[in-house]
Amino acid sequence: MPWMGIQNPWAFAAAVLVFLALPGPGTFTLLTATGRSGIRAGYTTLAGLLLGDQVLMWLAVAGVAALLKANPLLFHGVQYLGMAYLIWIGLQLLRTPKPGAPAGLVALKPGHYFRQGLLVTLLNPKAIVFYMAFFPLFIDPATHRGLPTFATMAALIALLGVAWCSLLILLGHALARRLSRHPRTGAWLRRGAGVFLVGFGVRLGMNG
Repeated sequence: MPWMGIQNPWAFAAAVLVFLALPGPGTFTLLTATGRSGIRAGYTTLAGLLLGDQVLMWLAVAGVAALLKANPLLFHGVQYLGMAYLIWIGLQLLRTPKPGAPAGLVALKPGHYFRQGLLVTLLNPKAIVFYMAFFPLFIDPATHRGLPTFATMAALIALLGVAWCSLLILLGHALARRLSRHPRTGAWLRRGAGVFLVGFGVRLGMNG
């Protein structure tokens, strides 16, 4: 039954959860921040990711997706910026810590993780096009209310994102505490996250 102009809201929620569960740059950025600096860093990164998602969703609603489709040069320019940023983050994780660096949590300012989460999301123009294609699948033309319908969909995505990512943050923190007793294993996992982020960046560039 439609609700607030959303056709089958349960199917919409299920689809959002499926997409959230798919590992991507945001997932690895979130887990890496939590593993390096704890729960607060994880939620600070999450705030950046969520803000970026909301910006992209409303840009899609405003028709920016159509503008990007009509201007391939602009689209690919943003795409290559995103590629470079992901590769840069990945390379930072692949770097060997300096001798004598303290083990355990790394003290970085919350703004660092917030900016990282925000930029990882914003520098992915495909997300705008995705939202432009995703929203119409669940809109009921007969009961659609315009702005309130889109606002409801955006709020549901944010709530589900907080719930899912909170689970990831808690699991990531628990894993990091265990790995703190095994620095070598933690170092290899950090490098693995770096390889994944570099790979995502290269893939983004190749798809462009």
